[in-house]
Amino acid sequence: MKKITLGLVLGAAAFGAVFSGPVMAAGDGIAIERKKWSFSGPFGHFDKNQLQRGFMVYEKVCATCHGLSRIAFRNLSQKGGPEFPEAGVRSLAATYKIDDLDANGESAQRAGRLSDRIPGPYKNEVQARARNGGSMPPDLSLIAKGRNVEYTGTLWYHPISMLKDVATGYQEGGADYLYALLTSYKEKAPAYRLTSGRLVSVAETDVKDEKSVVRCATVDKGEGGKPDTCNAMAQGMHYNASFPGHQISMFPPLSPNDSRLKYADGAPTTQSSYAADVTAFLFWAADPTHDERKNMGWQVLLYLLVTAILLFIAKKRLWREVH
Repeated sequence: MKKITLGLVLGAAAFGAVFSGPVMAAGDGIAIERKKWSFSGPFGHFDKNQLQRGFMVYEKVCATCHGLSRIAFRNLSQKGGPEFPEAGVRSLAATYKIDDLDANGESAQRAGRLSDRIPGPYKNEVQARARNGGSMPPDLSLIAKGRNVEYTGTLWYHPISMLKDVATGYQEGGADYLYALLTSYKEKAPAYRLTSGRLVSVAETDVKDEKSVVRCATVDKGEGGKPDTCNAMAQGMHYNASFPGHQISMFPPLSPNDSRLKYADGAPTTQSSYAADVTAFLFWAADPTHDERKNMGWQVLLYLLVTAILLFIAKKRLWREVH
């Protein structure tokens, strides 16, 4: 028995020693900090003022390249969303030209209605790619659900992390990723200095002469004595610390005190606040019934709790003669 116990202890120690390092090799996983959102957790709900500001950021900045095809104008006035006045949304919709058919079945354009979905900036994919150097700007309707953060911790802690996410109702991975993406642009790629075949990271404050360093989006470590490989930035790409591969064709969309964005409620006009507001709006766009769903969930849980208590009491009464 002692031998078995000792074997289990040694086996656990060996498992911990082997898998206590990162799950992913350095550079494969990007650690993204979790942000506290008003809609986080089982009790979280959207802040309609933030959603209104987020729609402004989308309309003034993002809509020049990205569509929101799954959202109708009427959704902007519904409860649990931005809750704009219906008259204002109706006026907004009327400023858009919607392709339709006239009374004779001929192609025509008309003013937008509340029932229309918000049109995108391009007529088709060919036009979108032609205006963006071959890249296709994704539709943002479901982007907050279509993206997520990667786990970059140790293997042994992964199950614990998953249980914590279940207990806290963590579903904001897409929001955390989008916020990190919008705030992680850098003017230049990281600097490296080649030393004995190895590319060593150099702090920006130590870069005195650009000719003495190389700028790399990523570095492939050489194996078997081979030198490291620098993956330089491609033409027309921008460095982003949170984007896989760190090269993204989308130019930095947000800057502090953007003249296009004037918040009437006195909210901060910083890059981080713009990013948080539009991220919250896109998270709502991907799940417009978020608040309603959470409220219904708590009602269902309360119903099940009351039902369980009543069933327990009924069981006791029915079987008390037997027991």
